[in-house]
Amino acid sequence: MIDPDKLVEFEHYARVWMRLIEKYGGTHHGYFVPGDGPPSAAFSFPGVGVEGPVNIAIALFSFSTIEAYETYRREVANDPECLAATNHYEETKCFTKYERTFMRPVER
Repeated sequence: MIDPDKLVEFEHYARVWMRLIEKYGGTHHGYFVPGDGPPSAAFSFPGVGVEGPVNIAIALFSFSTIEAYETYRREVANDPECLAATNHYEETKCFTKYERTFMRPVER
């Protein structure tokens, strides 16, 4: 969960991580933060559509294999940009919760 009052700080943090993922062989598909949307979620699914939270950001990135991801995790830990991004987070507390989910694409 992000702190909506610290969106600028969060976006700075996100930009650093996008570079780091790419630097260590991954593909970063972007960070997605709340924005202005259409008037009502009920339009698409009347009776079940509701507005989502304004404090959720999602990052989508991928690595070719789990081994490549594990290598990235080991190597990035000592990267100066990683250390600076961690320090930036510690100073700003621009997010309040972090969840990680491993997913696979649905093939055509």
